[in-house]
Amino acid sequence: MSTDATPSSVLPSATPGKASPEILTGSQSVVRTLELLGVTDVFGLPGGAILPIYDAIMDSTRIRHVLVRHEQGGGHAAEGYAVASNKVGVAMATSGPGATNLVTAIMDAHMDSVPVVFITGQVFSTLMGTDAFQEADIVGITMPITKHSFLVKDVEDIPSTIAAAYHIAGTGRPGPVLVDITKDAQQNTAPFVWPPKVDLPGYRPITKAHGKQVLAAAQLLAEAKKPVLYVGGGVIRARASQELFELAEATGAPVVTTLTARGAFPDTHKQHLGMPGMHGTVPAVLALQESDLIISLGARFDDRVTGNTSLFAPNAKIVHVDVDPAEISKIRVADVPIVGDAKDVIVDLTAAFQDATRSAAPDLIEWWTYLNGLREEFPLGYTPTTDGLLAPQYVIQRIGELTGPEGVYTAGVGQHQMWAAQFIKYERPNSWLNSGGAGTMGYSVPAAMGAKVAQPDRVVWAIDGDGCFQMTNQELATCTINDIPIKVAIINNSSLGMVRQWQTLFYDGRYSNTDLNTGHDTVRVPDFVKLAEAYGALGIRVTKEEEVDAAIKLALETNDRPVVIDFVVSADAMVWPMVPQGVSNSYVQYARDHSPSFGGE
Repeated sequence: MSTDATPSSVLPSATPGKASPEILTGSQSVVRTLELLGVTDVFGLPGGAILPIYDAIMDSTRIRHVLVRHEQGGGHAAEGYAVASNKVGVAMATSGPGATNLVTAIMDAHMDSVPVVFITGQVFSTLMGTDAFQEADIVGITMPITKHSFLVKDVEDIPSTIAAAYHIAGTGRPGPVLVDITKDAQQNTAPFVWPPKVDLPGYRPITKAHGKQVLAAAQLLAEAKKPVLYVGGGVIRARASQELFELAEATGAPVVTTLTARGAFPDTHKQHLGMPGMHGTVPAVLALQESDLIISLGARFDDRVTGNTSLFAPNAKIVHVDVDPAEISKIRVADVPIVGDAKDVIVDLTAAFQDATRSAAPDLIEWWTYLNGLREEFPLGYTPTTDGLLAPQYVIQRIGELTGPEGVYTAGVGQHQMWAAQFIKYERPNSWLNSGGAGTMGYSVPAAMGAKVAQPDRVVWAIDGDGCFQMTNQELATCTINDIPIKVAIINNSSLGMVRQWQTLFYDGRYSNTDLNTGHDTVRVPDFVKLAEAYGALGIRVTKEEEVDAAIKLALETNDRPVVIDFVVSADAMVWPMVPQGVSNSYVQYARDHSPSFGGE
């Protein structure tokens, strides 16, 4: 995804044939620029300060605008579109509350390195600073959570600013960029010059790593007895899954994929140990903890992976590969820091490793014997429920099995997110979309909507909790009206499940404000089947295990409208394994030695 080319050199040319530039309004310039950048889909909601752009977009034959029901939904849809397609997403909103409603999605994109350009309208430049109607300093508000935020007051700056935003969003470490355009800049006219001059002093993402660092990493890998390839979401953003596959096979090292990297390496590959971290598999967690070398590829040593950082992998040397130099040694000091694009670095590292091991390949037999023993002793599992309600893990597993690896799966945040990460087999990149760093409830449905727009021929599931679903379910109306037939699986435990799990484990079962009463009593508030039908979707309720497969198959066969399945599951089900926050990952070692049921529930 990265490029070290100058921005202007990668811009497409305008259609030749006109001797002098057209005179366009600023709003027309916005639309024309997006068209020339190759944008085909935009998610947004109009308002007074962005009306000129919405008037101009009516005349576009190249851009499909999807009218969302809430700006946050538009932002998450643009994220889902970006992740599913490997393109830059675009979302638009008006000033004031329209713009601030985008903030959650902007933060989400920032935390998970998702390339999205957010375009907002602003009040007239002459009114800025007067607390005008629907005025908000969205540039100031978003500065800490964007790669950059632009304020455009001059109509002549529009093409170059949007082109720069698009370039910044999609290069280096991807991320969100905001372009705030005053209403007078939208209404004024100027010659439309293309390609524009894009000058970004100081912005030169490093993609090619220093050769000596790569050689040093290869030498460590050749000498290691207990190496692990620790794969983060940066590998997917860099489109480096094939290169990772080749490195893994060349080295024979075990691979772990973080929550945002699920699918970067096939789950069925014999070297894949699963997901590490708080709810990771026992083999993945202990492989990192007991390793002597960690090759971190596009990962950032997040606290959910490391546990207590000071106690994480105490005997491991660290090779840290990241396109963002700010991430190197931020949390764990790297013995070999490598700044560069993951794809380029992995190619170079594979070649250097092969050169270093021509005479003798590393002997990892003892390491694999230990890890395979952990796999056999602690397979991922769960126990049947005791209250007569569905086991959520079973439901999610069957969704994955009946849909297959070519599907796209999004999730909200909480227990259902972890179960979806654990019990669905991911064989390819861009098949798993979720909110990792920000942990945003309400992400799933609009992200699925965006993914379906980007990949209309794939089955797209939104696996959601009943709490998350109620935050953004209004986008079902968007899906119905715009012929975006996503499938929604509500894992309905009538509670804020993950919060309830923590209350069970750490607050003596004091369930303060986590009961949602959405489906286990005689009165359902709301009734998700009726809600689905009100939105023009097919609504299905499943309460028995023998009904699960038929409901999923019906959803897979229904492609003329969205489908919502209300799976009524047990509130007592928990996500296991679990490393409590703030403790060492060696807790897994202790727990597995002292709890006969640690591998399941």
